[in-house]
Amino acid sequence: MASILIVCTANVCRSPMAEGLLRTILQEQPRFGDWKVESAGTWVYEGQPASSRTLKVLRERGIDMSHHRARGINKELLQAFDLVFTMEKGHKEALLSEFPELAGRVFLISELVGSNKDIIDPMGGELADYEDTARELWKILNTSKDRIYEMGYRIGKLNS
Repeated sequence: MASILIVCTANVCRSPMAEGLLRTILQEQPRFGDWKVESAGTWVYEGQPASSRTLKVLRERGIDMSHHRARGINKELLQAFDLVFTMEKGHKEALLSEFPELAGRVFLISELVGSNKDIIDPMGGELADYEDTARELWKILNTSKDRIYEMGYRIGKLNS
């Protein structure tokens, strides 16, 4: 079983959104079996729920993330995951600077589709901003599910 940690800043908008979306995509693909998908943030208020607009956008897609509580990144958490997908270049750079042993396991989420683009944080924006972020994340994650499988399989084998 491979595992994926998705990282943003506060762990209340983008990363829980991507977590819910990716879980849904993986559940629709039997080859993923029981892969683990979770999220965390680089600068969080521990225990804070996902934003109400994030929850609404996900609910409209049949995804319930009401159980989500923000948590911060730490070495033990990072070591428990095969792959780490970040929302911004700054997140990736900070993680690799502090934890160089993660090289080859940390990726900007847009790299999955050959881009080097940050995912804009909708925090504080209108509902339409959250919907735009959800659409962008869905497109990236759904388009790259084969690549995610290959990456998780390869890295999972290396870590076993």
